[in-house]
Amino acid sequence: MKIVVLGAGNVGRAVVDALYEEHQVTVIDLDGTRLAMLSERYDVRIVEGNGTTRDVLRDAGVEDAKLLLACSSREEANLVCAMHVKRLSSALAIVRTTSAEYLEAWRENEIDVDFMISSELETANAISGIVGIPAARQTDVFAEGQVQIVEFDVPEGAPDGPVIGRTLREASIPPDSKVVGVIRGGDLIKPRGAERVLPGDRVVIIGSPGAAREWSQIIAHDEQQVEDIVIFGAGRMGTTIGGVLLDRGLRVRFVEARAEQARHVAEALPRARVFQADACSRDFLERERIGKAAAAVFAMNDDPKNLFAAVLAKAYGVRLTIALAHEAGSLKVFEQGGVNVGIDPRQITAEEMVRFAHDPRMRQLAMLEDDRFEVLDLTVRAESELAGRSFRELPETGSMIGAIIREGRAIFPHGTEVLRAGDRVIIFVEARRASLVERTL
Repeated sequence: MKIVVLGAGNVGRAVVDALYEEHQVTVIDLDGTRLAMLSERYDVRIVEGNGTTRDVLRDAGVEDAKLLLACSSREEANLVCAMHVKRLSSALAIVRTTSAEYLEAWRENEIDVDFMISSELETANAISGIVGIPAARQTDVFAEGQVQIVEFDVPEGAPDGPVIGRTLREASIPPDSKVVGVIRGGDLIKPRGAERVLPGDRVVIIGSPGAAREWSQIIAHDEQQVEDIVIFGAGRMGTTIGGVLLDRGLRVRFVEARAEQARHVAEALPRARVFQADACSRDFLERERIGKAAAAVFAMNDDPKNLFAAVLAKAYGVRLTIALAHEAGSLKVFEQGGVNVGIDPRQITAEEMVRFAHDPRMRQLAMLEDDRFEVLDLTVRAESELAGRSFRELPETGSMIGAIIREGRAIFPHGTEVLRAGDRVIIFVEARRASLVERTL
């Protein structure tokens, strides 16, 4: 597929990384240095120029393109580019935005693009999922909330129990769930019956939301349900996260250093408590008993400050710390520094955009471990060679079907279950094999 990407920033790089091997990708950006760095690493065509002008878009070949991913940090440029492309070609136009107003206007059909993706809203939904599963390293919700994909890190030194240390064949795995991957020392271990989940492993589960919560209890026995949360940083990202969590019924407190912004948020979100304070003030943390909070999100636009504030809050007693990363490499630093969960909003945005380059049957896609693995939400074709076969008869494809949506209901299949044409499958696969799985199904 011929794809044009507007923007060679962090989101653009993540999009290119996921697509360049399977597609013909052209990247437009005003910054020649960023384009040069991109072309040195990836086999892509680059066009230096203003993507809001017809001449530059024609030079990029949009008239023959099938897909535009407008993901620059300048949302007005994304919109203008997409509107030009809709007039110059038949390409599908996908736009990244940070504006709630633009998103609402698009939903009301006032903006003529095919799809809009809000970095803030996608990040807020991701955090909402993590807060619901406190032991999770990463989680995504599929199939209108019926299926949850969760990554857990089994603590070093974890004792043997009903699951840990036992063979999967003998383990007391929560009903309505499947182990679809075990990552040990960076290697993928296929979860056959004789394999075991061991301390230090990273485990990927596909299951019902209830089963995901049971897994959280198994992995971290002392984890409690999160009912209150503190958000450090009340900018656009922080307030979007807070709004989503308030709608879930959680108690939310904001900590914002800027007095004017703190007053604005207090007026906009009256259900939340808002403090005008420095996130790293020990006096404030002690006075307001921040350590009693079940969880804290660090959404300031400064990665070192997010890291320091998260470690400090943890020292004062906060059980679950979630920090947002804005620079490449920060996630690894967060992990080594003791932050429970690091989230890169740009990666989440790229993940949502990339799915439009897949088979049209694709409903949803999640990328795990820097896109080493993917979770696909795909419908089985009537002519698929796998339709009509039981799961124990399915050939090895480097993948694992964790759930089926059939007649609107989630099924977590075992060996005797038969795969049917029209089934919607949630499948875990190595990213390099994803296109093979799409063709096979």
